[in-house]
This record gives sequence, structure tokens and C-alpha cells, in this order.
Amino acid sequence: MRIPSLYGRGTPVFSFEFFLPKAPSDMDRFRKTVVALKALAPDFVSLTYGAGGSARTQTIETAEMIKREIGIETACHLTCVAHTKAEIDEILDRIERSGIENIVALRGDMPQDREPIPAARRELPFAADLVRRIRVRGGFAMGVAGYPETHPEAVSPEADLARLKEKVDAGGEWVITQLFFDNAVYFDFVDRARKIGIQCPIVPGIMPVASIKQTKRFTEMCGTSLPKELRDGLDAVADDPEGITRFGIDYATRQCRGLLAGGAPGVHFYTLNKSRATATILAKLRDS
Repeated sequence: MRIPSLYGRGTPVFSFEFFLPKAPSDMDRFRKTVVALKALAPDFVSLTYGAGGSARTQTIETAEMIKREIGIETACHLTCVAHTKAEIDEILDRIERSGIENIVALRGDMPQDREPIPAARRELPFAADLVRRIRVRGGFAMGVAGYPETHPEAVSPEADLARLKEKVDAGGEWVITQLFFDNAVYFDFVDRARKIGIQCPIVPGIMPVASIKQTKRFTEMCGTSLPKELRDGLDAVADDPEGITRFGIDYATRQCRGLLAGGAPGVHFYTLNKSRATATILAKLRDS
């Protein structure tokens, strides 16, 4: 099944993102989490990409396991900045043999276990280059990433949005946004994207807060702002881990309701390989 077809049916599309477990010993727990979330009937899930060494093979094998054994439509993330064109072609062949039909095409970062390839020698330096490569090859539907609050490396919001349009024009069929906590940021982003001709679905990426430290780390890394309501709410329960989880679930539920009411085509949950928050939020959304 090609994921873009889901966004044309007129009902919200709910999807989950998992990251590849770092240690083999974590795989059993990971599988249990995916199975638990399958009960929520997500429309699809995506799996982040391990670019280095055995992680590359494990990514494809794990995506295949989710689709074939657990039975959830799966999009495999693929990054390009650390790969040659020949390597990407070989990886695409393996993904196709695994039965995966959908790819989230990303630039990615250089793996930490090797020397970075000098910029001048990178064969696929940007995500748009990867999208073009996959489109010429054929065989896959492609999602791409968007940054409502601008990519940290972009010279300006306008330049960042132009990069997104380049990815969509090259063959990107849906956009998944980086996490954000202020719905006004998302709706402004969509409005700006539409004005420059980006017409594909723009899906909000939501990460329920489960840890203040973790949230601060992610927001600093991604350049994401924290609204006053969120900061004040977290400050009020800062010494209560369970209170933080409950507040994070409540805040994300309200955020998702507002997004769907405003016309968002669905929600992509950054699960952090945990099931509780996502399960609770999605149950609330479907009950409302």
C-alpha cells in the first residue's frame, strides 16, 4: 500500500514513528511495544534509519519484520549524506526485496563511527538529491521532512521553505513536520507552504512530553520553541515524574484536537519507542 493514498480518503491518518533499537537486547522490548501499538490500528508506522555498519541492514530487517510479521504498513527512513549513489541503489534494491513500498527520504547526519565525507565529495548532499534518485529508479512512494520553525542550518525561513518545495517538486508526496508545541506555528507553516505551491499533505509531527530534560534536549537540537503554557505546566509538576507524564499526555491531546479541527490531515506521533502516551492520546482522540 502506498501511503499517499491514505491522505485522500477524507479521514484523519494516524501514524507512529519508531527508532531502531541500538542494542540487540532491546529488540524484544521494541517488538512488544510495536505489537501493543498495533492494537490501536495505526494507518502506518515509520522506522528511523541507522546509516552505519550493521545498523543499515538491521533497519531494513526490522522494517520488514514490522510489515510482514506484525502486519503494519511501514515506511522505511533512508538518509543519503553518508552514502554514495551506488550504495543508495543497493539499499533501495534491498528495501524493495523486503516488500517495503514507502520511504521517508532524508539528508541525515554523518554517522559518528567514521570520518565525515568532505562536503565537496558528497554524491547526494541534500534530501532533494535522494528524492530525485529514488524517483528516477521508481518503485516507491516518498515522504519528506518539513521544519515549521525552520531547520537549524537554514539561512532563513524562506530558504528553508524553498528547500522543502525542491524536495516536493522532485517527488516527495507527503511532508512530516519536525516536532512543535505551538499549533499556530504549524498553521502558519502550512499557509506559507501553500503560497509557494506546496500542495501535498503536510502532516504534523507530535511528541508527547514525558521528560523535561529530554524535551529540552530535543527542542534545543531542533530549534523548537516552548510556549509559555507548556513551560508553566511543566514547572508546576517538575518534581513529579508521573505528573509530567499526565501533563504531557493532556497537552498533546489538546494540541492534536486543535490540529485536526483546523484541518490537519492526521497526526504523526514520535513515540520514542514507548506505548503509554501514544496509546492514551489516540484513544482520547478517537473517543471525542
